[in-house]
Amino acid sequence: MTISHRPRRLRRNQLIRDLVAEHHVHLDGLIQPYFVCDGTGVRDEINTMPGIHRESVDSLVESIGNDRKLGISKVMLFGVTDRRDPMAATAWDDDNPVIRAVRKLEDKFGDDAHVCADVCLCAYTDTGHCGIMVDGVVDNDKSVDILCKMSLALAKAGCDCLGPSDMMDGRIGAIRKTLEAEGYTDTIIMAYTAKYASSYYGPFREAACSTPGEGDRKGYQMDFRNCTEAVHELSLDELEGADIVMVKPALTYLDIISDFKRNTSIPVAAYNVSGEYAAVKLMTQTGLAEEGALIMENLTAITRAGATIILTYHLRDILKNGWHQA
Repeated sequence: MTISHRPRRLRRNQLIRDLVAEHHVHLDGLIQPYFVCDGTGVRDEINTMPGIHRESVDSLVESIGNDRKLGISKVMLFGVTDRRDPMAATAWDDDNPVIRAVRKLEDKFGDDAHVCADVCLCAYTDTGHCGIMVDGVVDNDKSVDILCKMSLALAKAGCDCLGPSDMMDGRIGAIRKTLEAEGYTDTIIMAYTAKYASSYYGPFREAACSTPGEGDRKGYQMDFRNCTEAVHELSLDELEGADIVMVKPALTYLDIISDFKRNTSIPVAAYNVSGEYAAVKLMTQTGLAEEGALIMENLTAITRAGATIILTYHLRDILKNGWHQA
């Protein structure tokens, strides 16, 4: 055969494939999530998320210290507590496990660790909802008031980056105004801009004990049938002062990540969520896939779609096993 163009020439071996690869997962853009709980000496593996634990502050600081030796320098903290009430008072009090952890991490690592913290009320309300319930409905404005208190408490503790994940209207602007008024002008806001009401959050809800007692979150999280609505949310969060915008989940919303990339000049993040993590673990445990190859394929797809920052529970395993070098 006489063929002028043989694309297979550029696929012939690994060196050539690496030479012409269009997209790479950059470790500098990966963030490892952690769950921090009340108590002392606690390190309990989460059944639905093998390799991920709920940890008390003392254990968490030790774990992050060990993970730093692997190369993990950016972390996201989620709170777990039994101290819940209708007004989510624990979200911003001095005994909040995340606030205590931020202080400890700041004291121990300073600028050598970039500490992000989730800003949401689902772990602190007795209803398990992401906002304050009034007459059976999440009250947007009352919820935003509490989110601002939580954000300020985290900033005062030394948190580098806040991740409002509640999907209340106007909360990015209110949080930014609160931070500015108190002099916390350097605190980053990484907005969960398009957080969809997804079935992929199941393992996280078990990990954080945050399943709603009644109803669901479809009244404030986004409808998975919508995409132009996400771009509208993007424009609002930009105007309100977000530094980074996020799409959650990642793998089933690659089109939304691409839409964000085309419509903004600020960094786009994506959350490779708990259900996506658990699916990889299940496939590999049953011999249906090779774990490292599957993880890197997934993260490359998220990167190819346009995300430059990825929250992923896989980061520790990637570094331990050198999968990013394969």
